[in-house]
Amino acid sequence: MTIKHLVSAALLFAALFASPVQAQKLFTRNGIVSFNATATNSPENIKAVTKSGTCIWDKSSGVVEMAVLVKGFLFERSLMQEHFNENYLESSKYPKATFSGKLDNNSAVDIGKDGTYKVTANGTFTMHGVSKTIAVPITFTVKGGKVSAAVNFSVLLTDYNIEIPSLVADKLSKKADISIATNLEPMK
Repeated sequence: MTIKHLVSAALLFAALFASPVQAQKLFTRNGIVSFNATATNSPENIKAVTKSGTCIWDKSSGVVEMAVLVKGFLFERSLMQEHFNENYLESSKYPKATFSGKLDNNSAVDIGKDGTYKVTANGTFTMHGVSKTIAVPITFTVKGGKVSAAVNFSVLLTDYNIEIPSLVADKLSKKADISIATNLEPMK
């Protein structure tokens, strides 16, 4: 093999492994997770947000894992936050909400090509100590080599043994709308 061939092979090897397309696991620790459980005619908003959601997507297998610390949610009023953590989600007893699943059409997402890719992850959502099988729609957006993901789904609070006292039934919806927005980076 000549020097020219060695240099060409080394450059090709470096290009392949430096390319973002080759990254098989993408993740974040800064996902924005929000939920809204405001009843239709509620005089106040029952919603919160955290900017510390984690997400890992294994591109080679299609496995998606998401987690959020329940105590990380911030409300506009501290009393809501206190009731949320102590009375409803019991965050000391159940500190995390998680989703673990697999994309139904993983190969449809091309992280090497700009575009919007809509897929579904089928898996298990766990909250308040209860695990349920759900299908979660995920929209991946690839732009300029950067990958982002958006997730929106709803859950019935009673499915997760979260009781709504009659005192707040006019404020708190029977379902919570959950949204996740994240920028994913290659795992190192």
